Amino acid sequence: MTEIGQRLADTGYALGWSVVKRLPEPVADAVFRRIADVAWRRRGGGVRQLEANLRRVLGPDATPERVREVSREGMRSYLRYYQEAFRLPVWDRETVLSRMECDVTLLDECSARGKGVIFALPHMGNWDHAGAWITLKGYPFTTVAERLRPESLYQRFVAYRESLGMEVLPLTGGDGNTFGTLARRLREGRLLCLLSDRDLTAAGVPVTFFGEPTRMAAGPAALAVQTGAALIPVTLPWDGKVVRGTLHPEIEVPAEGTRREKIAVMTQQVADAYERAIARDPQDWHMLQPLWLADLDRRRLARIEGAK
Repeated sequence: MTEIGQRLADTGYALGWSVVKRLPEPVADAVFRRIADVAWRRRGGGVRQLEANLRRVLGPDATPERVREVSREGMRSYLRYYQEAFRLPVWDRETVLSRMECDVTLLDECSARGKGVIFALPHMGNWDHAGAWITLKGYPFTTVAERLRPESLYQRFVAYRESLGMEVLPLTGGDGNTFGTLARRLREGRLLCLLSDRDLTAAGVPVTFFGEPTRMAAGPAALAVQTGAALIPVTLPWDGKVVRGTLHPEIEVPAEGTRREKIAVMTQQVADAYERAIARDPQDWHMLQPLWLADLDRRRLARIEGAK
């Protein structure tokens, strides 16, 4: 993004957090649905990439009409995320809690065994709402934020998420030891929530996802191997009324293999859990960026190859 584009993005988010929260909810619903539909009809780069991703999810038998139908619902879900993000800071406790349902028995069981817990999430539904919800349920947690540009925009997102009760660490920059801090939190028996369906470091783990090769973040599995924490995939579809969070079965650290081999096996299992959930609710997967290796440009592919 150009410097001008970065400044415009920062201004847009600032306006969103200052204006949207003041709108009556039915008005905000209508405005963001309208924005989603206009963007979908214009078929810009993000919508075209979303549809390329959805073709993998929906399978070879999906008609162009079916792909377009799901992409329209996908854009509405994507814009709903932003609408809710701008409004979450003024939601009261009852609103946050009543708009999500999730059975956290597995989290309680792991915590009772003295384990730290890693929730590994895809870009699905509203992960910020889920974070606010679980914090209000009495489970403070730590997460990691991508270093956005300009710095003022990154700081806006950090302040927003901290206002919801999260501890936020930078993916890059900071004290340079984010992984070590996350490992300490787990050894203290804490909870981490990490988005991991995109590789933002060019050092991700190769996986097969909907039948094609890509890479996903190594961090959740690496932390589980390093600390013995429980690794639990979590998905967040929206049923039209509430977010229905699902804690998938814990992914155990393999008994055999090198550290690298264990991380690879566990990351593939995370990808498999994501695949099943996204196949059920493809409209709630907010992936408007290239994900599969076949879609990456040569420059990014070269960085990935160089990181091996």
